[in-house]
Amino acid sequence: MKNDKDIMEFYYGCEVGPIRPPSEAHSLLIRVTRNCHWNRCTFCPVYKQLEFSRRPIEHVKTDIDFISKYTEKLQAVGSLEHFFGERGNVDLIDSVAYQSALHWYNQGMKSVFIQDADSLILKPSEIIEILTHLRKRFPSIERITSYARSSTIAKIDASEIKAIGNAGLNRIHIGMESGSDKVLKIVRKGASKKIHIKAGTMVKNAGIELSEYVMPGLGGITLSEDHALETADALNQIDPDFIRLRHLAIPDIAPISIEQQEGRFESCSDLMVVRELRCLISNINSINSRIVSDHILNLLPEIEGQFPEDKEKILSNIDAFLEMDPMKQRLYQLGKRIGILYDLSDLEDIEKIERVEKLYKSYKITPDNIDEITDNLMKRFI
Repeated sequence: MKNDKDIMEFYYGCEVGPIRPPSEAHSLLIRVTRNCHWNRCTFCPVYKQLEFSRRPIEHVKTDIDFISKYTEKLQAVGSLEHFFGERGNVDLIDSVAYQSALHWYNQGMKSVFIQDADSLILKPSEIIEILTHLRKRFPSIERITSYARSSTIAKIDASEIKAIGNAGLNRIHIGMESGSDKVLKIVRKGASKKIHIKAGTMVKNAGIELSEYVMPGLGGITLSEDHALETADALNQIDPDFIRLRHLAIPDIAPISIEQQEGRFESCSDLMVVRELRCLISNINSINSRIVSDHILNLLPEIEGQFPEDKEKILSNIDAFLEMDPMKQRLYQLGKRIGILYDLSDLEDIEKIERVEKLYKSYKITPDNIDEITDNLMKRFI
C-alpha cells in the first residue's frame, strides 16, 4: 500500500475511477484514492492486480479547480454548440476534466460522488479539506456521496464522522453484501455482522444518509437461508435509508469463479435467489428503509418500495414470479438477461415475447441449461 510520500508529486491530470453506484450516474466523479486497499473480496472483479494509493490532496483540489474552470465557461457561454468549438484548445493534461465538466453540466450539476472503493480511508481532516473545497467551488451542489467500508468507518471516532457530515458528505454507500458471519468469512469481506451494525449505526447517528448494499445469492445454495435471515436481522438493527440489491454474478476474473469451477461454491439459480429475497423481505421488520432494485443484474425491478407500507406489495410482486408457469419464468429470465424485457409487465407485450421465444429456440434452452445460459449473459454487464 502506498501513501502520499510514495507517489511522485507531478500532476498527471484529472482522474476518474472505474466504478460508481447506479444512483450516481448523473454525478461528478472526484477520485481521492486509487483502487481498493482491502481488495480481497472473492466476488469482486474490480481492482484485482491493481495497487492501492492515496492521491495527494492538492492533486484532488487541482482536479476540482480544472472542472470548475470548464463549468464556469459552459455557464458563461450558455450554449454547448458554441463551447464545442473550444475543444481544440483543451490542454491534454486537463482533457478528462473537460469531459467531466461537460457531462456534469449536461446532468444539471447537482451531485458529486467521491471515488474509489473506500474514500474514508483518508484522514478525516483530509476528507473535510476536500469537501470544503468542493463546496467552495460549487456552492449549489445538493449532494456529495461516497463508498466506504464498514471496517474503516468503525475505526473512526464518532465525532469525526459527524464532522465529515457537517462538512458536506450527505450519503455513504456501504457494501454490506451479507449480515451472515459465515458468508462474510467465506467471501473474505473483511467485516463481521457486528462491524456492519456498528458502522451503519455510526453513519445514521451522524445525520448522514446511508445506503446498504445487499448481494442476493452470495451465500450460494448451502448458506442461502442463513444469508437471508442474518442480513434481515442486521438491516433491522441499522435501519438504513436505502437497501440496494445487486444480484451476484460471477465473472471469470473473480476469485469466487475458481471456487465455483472446483465445486467449492454452488451458485443459486434465479428461482432460488428470488425465494431467498422473499425470505429476506419477509423478515425485515420495524424499519423505515427504502429498498431499491436498481442494478441491471437484478432479475426483478419490482422489488422496490418503502418499508413498512410497501412490504406486502413487494412480496406480492415476488409471488407473482414464483407462481408463474415454469415456461413463462424461463422466458422472462432469458428476456430480462438479454435486455428485451425490463420487468414482469413486459410479459404482456406480444411483440417482445415473440422475440424472446425465437431466441429461446435458437439458444436451445431447456429447464436444465437456462441458468447456465443466463449466467453467461449476465457477465456482459459486469
